[in-house]
Amino acid sequence: MIEGIFLINKPIGITSHDVVDRLRKVTGERRIGHAGTLDPLASGLMLVAIGKEFTTQLSRYVGLNKEYEAELTLGRVSTTQDAEGKLTKVSDAKPSHGVIEEALKSFIGKQKQMPPAFSAKKIKGKKAYELARAGKEVELKPQRVEIFNIQIFNYDYPKLKIRAEVSSGTYIRSLAHDIGQKLNTGAYLSALVRTKIGDYELVRAITLDEIKSEQDIMDAGVDIN
Repeated sequence: MIEGIFLINKPIGITSHDVVDRLRKVTGERRIGHAGTLDPLASGLMLVAIGKEFTTQLSRYVGLNKEYEAELTLGRVSTTQDAEGKLTKVSDAKPSHGVIEEALKSFIGKQKQMPPAFSAKKIKGKKAYELARAGKEVELKPQRVEIFNIQIFNYDYPKLKIRAEVSSGTYIRSLAHDIGQKLNTGAYLSALVRTKIGDYELVRAITLDEIKSEQDIMDAGVDIN
């Protein structure tokens, strides 16, 4: 029976639970979990545990720092802080590379971050996005997070691409929105790739579509019995 911790590259357009379902079909194992959700519009690295021994160890991995490559679209804000929401124009201003660099530096360090209303945060047993979609008021509390590093790696207005290393629990959608507020232009998250979880890197992961057999999964293992 296949067991262990595996590096999986989730494609855009499916949920993290869809990844688990796919692996259950290939392995026949029901005891499968993961160490951090990716939204359907996001792609990249997931740490997936297969088997009882390893699913019980997931807490060791959930709190690891994360690294992301994110694309922000400036000039507009979104009701969901990403491309799925209703967009509202804010500004045509085109901030310079230097102005953006200074703004990004201001986010480095420990801080309180407000989670997005359209998130999986639980409020009295209900997910925040379920309440938001029903038109109900969503009362979330700021969360303690830390931004360790944040850099521009491409800027072609209105698209701003950044690389950010953050603590577990940081919402990149919220970071994108906050950067837009700092720049007075508005911004929303238009694309996201998770590239690292702790020391585990996306380049070592196997793409979900490449998994046809248990042997394919074994090739993505990092801690196998």
